[in-house]
Amino acid sequence: MADLLGSILSSMEKPPSLGDQETRRKAREQAARLKKLQEQDKQQKVEFRKRMEKEVSDFIQDSGQVKKKFQPMNKIERSILHDVVEVAGLTSFSFGEDDDCRYVMIFKKEFAPSDEELDSYRRGEEWDPHKAEEKRKLKELAQRQEEEAAQQGPVVVSPASDYKDKYSHLIGKGAAKDAAHMLQANKTYGCVPVANKRDTRSIEEAMNEIRAKKRLRQSGEELPPTS
Repeated sequence: MADLLGSILSSMEKPPSLGDQETRRKAREQAARLKKLQEQDKQQKVEFRKRMEKEVSDFIQDSGQVKKKFQPMNKIERSILHDVVEVAGLTSFSFGEDDDCRYVMIFKKEFAPSDEELDSYRRGEEWDPHKAEEKRKLKELAQRQEEEAAQQGPVVVSPASDYKDKYSHLIGKGAAKDAAHMLQANKTYGCVPVANKRDTRSIEEAMNEIRAKKRLRQSGEELPPTS
């Protein structure tokens, strides 16, 4: 019996020391604080969603509003707002460069923004429909002019006056025309007639004469000088 009681007592955990009790107390306090923060964060999200639902509802009921711009929000708040807008059947977009400065704009379905309007917001500019309409008209006009120019073909530039009229007081109106009819092609162009040549000898005769002169000159050089 004593052995059985001793084995039971040895198997039991020892009572925690003062140090272990303090560590466990701090762990319980930290877990409690974390749970409280989580509950506060959850409650804040619920309250934020209710506030956004009311603002979206007021926006829908206001017939004079077609779009609404919200203040910059963090990523979680933007996500909640996008979800509320989607449930309400509206359209929403986020704009802004830095994450802390990004904001949400919502639009009614029948007044969804065009690509030009979205590009303007992405550039950080205000949308002006009147300027956009003028720009669109100018673009269409330039496109029509290009199409008309392509259909007409290349432009032929004509001189303001004819050179014959300009110099008619010098050459006369019919002089150039008459001269053109009187001109005849020179059939011997590039060739010299035999009658115009100074030397009428053949090539062989000329070569023979040159050789004779050369032999005569050489023979004269070989003669000894006379005393």
